[in-house]
Amino acid sequence: MLIRGGKRSHRANQMNQTKSIKIAVVGDIHDQWEAEDGEALKHLGVDLVLFVGDFGNESVDVVRAIAQLDIPKAAVFGNHDAWYTATDWGRSKCPYDRQQENRVKQQIDLMGEAHVGYGKRDFPELGVTVVGSRPFTWGGSDWKYGDFYSEWFGVESFEESAQRIALAAADADCENVIFLGHTGPIGLGEAPGDLCGRDWKPLGGDWGDPDFAVAIEKTRNSGKRIPLVTFGHMHHQLRHLKHEFRKSVVSAEGTVYLNAARVPRIVDRDCSKLRNFSIVELDTGVVSEVSLVWVGKNFAVETEQILYRRTESATTCG
Repeated sequence: MLIRGGKRSHRANQMNQTKSIKIAVVGDIHDQWEAEDGEALKHLGVDLVLFVGDFGNESVDVVRAIAQLDIPKAAVFGNHDAWYTATDWGRSKCPYDRQQENRVKQQIDLMGEAHVGYGKRDFPELGVTVVGSRPFTWGGSDWKYGDFYSEWFGVESFEESAQRIALAAADADCENVIFLGHTGPIGLGEAPGDLCGRDWKPLGGDWGDPDFAVAIEKTRNSGKRIPLVTFGHMHHQLRHLKHEFRKSVVSAEGTVYLNAARVPRIVDRDCSKLRNFSIVELDTGVVSEVSLVWVGKNFAVETEQILYRRTESATTCG
């Protein structure tokens, strides 16, 4: 963006200057959100909080509480956030009158501009733009629930979906783009314990989203920097491999991919509660460290597990 004399504007410089920031990623919530979670985030001193969806089964009250959180934030919705709307099975089990209530709309309206599914939110003061992938996704290489996506977003295929995501990234004001999804992109491995691996089938399989992967590649080829791609959906506990856990982090082509779905995210321990957050340190446009923290009594960090630490030759970390 040039102005007279070929100089970049002050606003452009502000949006693209490098920053050292602390980001919290909140994995699949599944109704486990309390007022103390917001206080914990403040005690952690984060600059930005990202929500990967699955707040609950169309849990409007949880979304309302998170929407009121007074911290810079961005969010996408997961498959459980359209649990009684997107599928024939869900509609048959719906516990409320769908003729009287539209809980998908309520959630989208409540989240407002923080909802980045098929969109973006610029944080010029932090030097990053957060771009959301396809909202309400179930994952996998089949185009599922086409009627839902046609009605709500006017999207008919993976190709159209990838284009929507890529266009949002192209419109980012900042050169550093963080991608936020519910399900991760396809291509991160096919083993059950890979970041998007299908663990309910013993032989595994890649359950990532093809449209997300295409949009990331288009954005990278456009010259934007992508320090972080974060998502959830595939929980860390594996169904068939009881003594193993899902990989949390992979680094490739200058991008750290983080699955933050550590479920349950609140556990009872010694007459108190521990609540988990994934913490990403972004230093001058590069992820320098990723950790999983459990916050306990008096909002102190009880345990911290380093999931990734950047080295000169860092490629992969589990």
